Amino acid sequence: MGVSANKAPAAVQRWIPAWWAVFLIGLVLWLATIGVASLTGDLIILPTIVLLGSFLVPVTAVVWYLDHDSSPELAPRRIVSAFLIAGVLGVLGASVLEYYLISVGLLGNLEVGLIEEFVKAVLIVLTAWGIRSFHLRDGMVLGATVGFGFAALESSGYALASLFVVYQHRLVLSLDSVVVTELIRGILAPFGHGAWSAIVGGAMFAAARARGRIGLSRGIIGAFVLVVLLHAVFDSVSRIDGYVVIAVVGTVPLVLMWRRGRREDLASPSSYFR
Repeated sequence: MGVSANKAPAAVQRWIPAWWAVFLIGLVLWLATIGVASLTGDLIILPTIVLLGSFLVPVTAVVWYLDHDSSPELAPRRIVSAFLIAGVLGVLGASVLEYYLISVGLLGNLEVGLIEEFVKAVLIVLTAWGIRSFHLRDGMVLGATVGFGFAALESSGYALASLFVVYQHRLVLSLDSVVVTELIRGILAPFGHGAWSAIVGGAMFAAARARGRIGLSRGIIGAFVLVVLLHAVFDSVSRIDGYVVIAVVGTVPLVLMWRRGRREDLASPSSYFR
């Protein structure tokens, strides 16, 4: 019995390399691509820079989660679908809703947070379809995967837009602007969409653990309100110290939920080995 309990998590881990290997290989490739583009001025390389820089941290973060939470409920197909398909649908859905509903100013930032977190929450529910055994940490991993897929695609859009800058009344292409944009968004990515969606996903699965299915609860509503406010404030500030404060505030419930999920799994006799 003990041997079979260990096999499922090990099988999940074998389909991907360790998170640090993913990060280092991706970082070397991104830097090499930037170097070649700077040397040759070849515009064809720009999409590669944008994609590598935008996906590096989100993909690494998802792999880190899987390294630390190998679950038979989160098969490779579900993870890939949550990252790519849900990420694309999230960006498209948020773009359409924001086009028709967004106001200007601080209210607009709150509306953006509400729309984007709502769209990601719906996609967490859809990607969780078919799961029968709910664990808090599985919800966090699935939520983070949806969030990081959204963040990667959104960051690639911001990086592409930053390529065009006005210099001496002329529109020019700036590789430096792309690199700086991707560095900033890459550093902030683990504390943004990924963390916020992980909190909501964890709250969903925590409630579903008791009732056997995903449905609304006070815990889910509270988690959703928290991440919407964090998102709105994040979009409102433009200072490094502001981002640090928001990152700390968002990380605290994330860590507490992760530790709670671990205690619940270890205390449950029917829980798979972790």
